[in-house]
Amino acid sequence: MKILVINPFGIGDVLFSTPLIRALKRHYPQSSIAYFCNKRTEPILSNNPNIDKVFVFERDEYRSLWRESRVRCIKKVISLLRDIKKEKFDIAIDLSVRKEYAFYLWILGVSRRIGFDYRRRGRYLTEKIKIEGYDDKHVIEYCLDVLRYMGIESDDGHPEVFIAERDKIWATEFLSKAGVKDDESLIGVMPGGGASWGHDVSFRRWYSDRFAEAADRLTAPKVKIILFGDKSELKLCNSVVSVMKNKPVIACGLTTLPQLAALFNKCALVIANDSGSLHLAVASGAKTVSIYGPVDDKVYGPYPPGPRHIVMKSGLTCWPCYKRFTMSNCSTRDCLDKITVNDVVTAAERLL
Repeated sequence: MKILVINPFGIGDVLFSTPLIRALKRHYPQSSIAYFCNKRTEPILSNNPNIDKVFVFERDEYRSLWRESRVRCIKKVISLLRDIKKEKFDIAIDLSVRKEYAFYLWILGVSRRIGFDYRRRGRYLTEKIKIEGYDDKHVIEYCLDVLRYMGIESDDGHPEVFIAERDKIWATEFLSKAGVKDDESLIGVMPGGGASWGHDVSFRRWYSDRFAEAADRLTAPKVKIILFGDKSELKLCNSVVSVMKNKPVIACGLTTLPQLAALFNKCALVIANDSGSLHLAVASGAKTVSIYGPVDDKVYGPYPPGPRHIVMKSGLTCWPCYKRFTMSNCSTRDCLDKITVNDVVTAAERLL
């Protein structure tokens, strides 16, 4: 049996689907499972033993190519579709909640097309699970609903990432060069994340000066802070460093996603905004203190919830502002303002 799973979205979304992949492989041990994702998330799937093949589709690249040459773009799309068609998939599981992917699956002749029917976008699916958006349970539970529909049992639904030996070695060497000793504990701090929200990203990011103060207060003789972020967040990371009293280890812009996972795995704790990287930390085995603004942690938070993960949130009666894929018209950051440095430091100390 050949199975294709489609999820063209971000790091968190892809990690949320790994329990589904694991259960599929357990139920169909002789199956071949392929995954359709974007370029950014491909590295966190490449070492997953439950996945046999990865198809990469980068929407922005195709849009750029379309502007340059429509003929070349169409040829590239056709080439990708041909590669998928060659696999002769028996089942496709579409987690995109969009209509175009199921349409292509229909064109390619995949006979069994299972997925979510959101706002009648599931018209090309052969088997539909109707949803009104994610708002009453965790995204992972929605993924597990697909398994339940198929009559497949799952485990506790924990997300997972598989860290290659080369990335573990890289992380050890990186920390050694940074002067981190074997008897020192690491606390990871991620002031960025949430870039998929575009100009609304500030609603998902706690303040850089508060991250800096929390990091300073948690620094101790045998405890070092390591600052994380991607290349686009260098300015943000520098703003945190500039007001810190203690010099952190700086990993901003210096890691691939697999290397980031390897560093997370070495952290005693990671403090982060609501972001895909937070979920990578969870999947890597780190304890976390996460800061949630307008987003409901019951839907998008660390999973499964438990004593290793503490979520900081405002408790405002108007919360959550983001519901069923839609952000309200709220123009304030009250839900982030209410989360104090004391709150975060106290939570961190509980986990250390």
